[in-house]
Amino acid sequence: MTVDRAIVIVLDGAGIGELPDAHLYGDAGSNTLGNVATQVALNIPTLASLGLSRVVSLPHVPVFAAPIGAFGRMAERSAGKDSVTGHWELMGLVIERAFPTFASGFPRRLIAEFDRRIGRLSLGNVVASGTAVIEDFGPEHMRTGAPIVYTSADSVFQIAAHEQVVPVSQLYAWCEVAYALAVEGLGVGRVIARPFVGELGNFRRTSNRHDYAMPPQGETLLDKLATAGTAVTAIGKIHDLFAGRGIAETHPTTSDDDGMTKVEAQMQRQKGGLIFANLVDFDAVYGHRNDVPGYAANLERFDARLAAMRPRLRATDVLIITADHGNDPSTPSTDHSREHVPILLTGEHVRHGVDLGTRTSFADLAQTLAEAFRIPPLVHGTSFLRQIS
Repeated sequence: MTVDRAIVIVLDGAGIGELPDAHLYGDAGSNTLGNVATQVALNIPTLASLGLSRVVSLPHVPVFAAPIGAFGRMAERSAGKDSVTGHWELMGLVIERAFPTFASGFPRRLIAEFDRRIGRLSLGNVVASGTAVIEDFGPEHMRTGAPIVYTSADSVFQIAAHEQVVPVSQLYAWCEVAYALAVEGLGVGRVIARPFVGELGNFRRTSNRHDYAMPPQGETLLDKLATAGTAVTAIGKIHDLFAGRGIAETHPTTSDDDGMTKVEAQMQRQKGGLIFANLVDFDAVYGHRNDVPGYAANLERFDARLAAMRPRLRATDVLIITADHGNDPSTPSTDHSREHVPILLTGEHVRHGVDLGTRTSFADLAQTLAEAFRIPPLVHGTSFLRQIS
C-alpha cells in the first residue's frame, strides 16, 4: 500500500462505549455517540458509509454491509482518560501511570507559591466545570482581577480570567508560572489558559484558550516523522498537546468548522506527510456542558464537511477519523469518560468493508502509519496496514 499523505482527524471526546475498566473511573454506562444517537435521530450518512454504525449502535443511522473503507474500535492501554494521554497513545506512546489528579483541589502550598509568584491572591482552587466556575467566581474576579484557579477529574491546572480585566498575554504569563510549579514540579499533565468575556449570566469562553502540556515522555510517531524529514502539520490543539515536538507547522482554530476549513486548505498546500487535526468543540463546547442536542448538531455539521472533503483525497492519501476519549453529554458527569474510540479509514488504496475489530491499543494507529510511511517501528502498537491494503 502506497501512502504519501495521511490526514488524521480526532473528534475530541467522541467515545463509542465504556472500556472494561470504566467503572474504576466512575464511567460505567458511558457511551458518548451511542447515547447521543439514542436521544437525537442523527443524520450522518458519510460517517455511516465509513462504518461508524458497524462499531457502535446508533439508532436511526443506517448500517452499511460494505462500508467504503476499514472500520473498528480501539481500547486505551494507558492509564487515564484525558486528551494528553489519548493523543500520545494515538501517536504510539503508552504511559503506565496516570497523571496526578486533585479531587479536593490543589495542595495549599502549591496555591500559596503560585499566588506569591504572580503577586496576587487567586480565587477558587476547586474541582468544577469551566462554565460553572466562571459564573461562581466571575463577579469577584472582575472586582479584584484575581485569577480563577480550578481543576477537574483530569490532570489539569486551569486558570480563567476575563479578557477585559486581565490581558490575554498576562493570563499566559500566569500559566507559565503554573507550568513550572504544577507540571514540572508535580507532574500534572497540563496547564490551560481559559479566557472569557461577557457579563454575569452571559459569560462565554473565547478561542484564546491555550494548553501548556508536558512534553511526551518518550518517542512518538511525530518524532520519527520529523527525524525522517516527513512534514507534520498540526491543526487545533495538537501542537499544545505535544508541546510542539515533532511538529513543523501549526494552525490554531476557533471552532470545529474552522478546523475543517484549515484541514482542507492544508490539503491544497501540503503534498505529503501527516496532517493531524483535533476538533475540540465536541468535548469543550458540548460534552463538558452536557449539551446533547448541540453535540448531535455538531456531529451532523462535521459529517457534511467530511462528505465535501472525501472527493478531494488524492490517490495516495489515507483519511482517518478517530477520537481520544469519551465525554458523554447524556450522563450527570461533565468530565471525560473512559471509552473505546472509533477508527475509520478511507482512501483509494484502503480495502472496502474491512472489519478491524477491537484493537488493544490506540498505538495501533501510529504503528500502522509508521509502516505506511516506511519509517522504523514504534515500541508500542500492532500495525494493521496489511489488513487494509
